[in-house]
Amino acid sequence: MPLTMIKPGENAVIRKINGKDDVKQHLAELGFVVDGEVRVVSCASGNMILQVKDSRIALDRTMANRIMV
Repeated sequence: MPLTMIKPGENAVIRKINGKDDVKQHLAELGFVVDGEVRVVSCASGNMILQVKDSRIALDRTMANRIMV
């Protein structure tokens, strides 16, 4: 299921990242890697603030939908 289906306060493990190689590389540089853990801090209209490792990152709905958990 896409990351946008996870509710605030929940943790999830990334299973797959969809998209072109440059998109996958960009997300990997931000810390979104397969088998990595992510925590949803907040969500509004599909746009999300996520805790990845020790950083908080904002993603829009389009990018969040590429991350499968």
